[in-house]
Amino acid sequence: MDSAEYERKIAHRFAAFDQDGSGYIDRADFNAAAARLLAEFGTTARCDKGQALYTGAEAFWQGMAGIADVDGDQRVTREEFVGGAVKRLRDSPERFAEIARPFLRAAIAVADGDGPGAAVPAVERALRVLGADAGTARLAARTLDADGDGRITEGQAVSALADYFTVIAPDA
Repeated sequence: MDSAEYERKIAHRFAAFDQDGSGYIDRADFNAAAARLLAEFGTTARCDKGQALYTGAEAFWQGMAGIADVDGDQRVTREEFVGGAVKRLRDSPERFAEIARPFLRAAIAVADGDGPGAAVPAVERALRVLGADAGTARLAARTLDADGDGRITEGQAVSALADYFTVIAPDA
């Protein structure tokens, strides 16, 4: 994939993080995502799972800001996001996925019933809450279940996030 195509894909990814449509990504976007997930699954912010989700959201935000917030204003513009991804993530998407790991782990725990990982329908619900349309959420959740056991583990989610920044077409 050439640089121009990669930049176009990454620019498309920006909207997934800009949860409030403000034109930049900030801590509030991550907190809003956590709050929506907790509300969807009837989990309180003060319980262990809720606290872990907010802690994971903060870690994800701090990791992203460390990679992309060039001017240090605690906001990541689209240009900073694309620039940070192109300069720091293109050759190591696993790095970005790793900064998301605490959030992904906590989100799976919130969506989890009683088994290891979260059930595919729960992950589909979570993706819809985070802004994916129903068709995309359904396809993504089913694709994440690579081993076909009906559950999505932390490892599968982290791997998929890394792939999202290098493999998947922008409109997929």
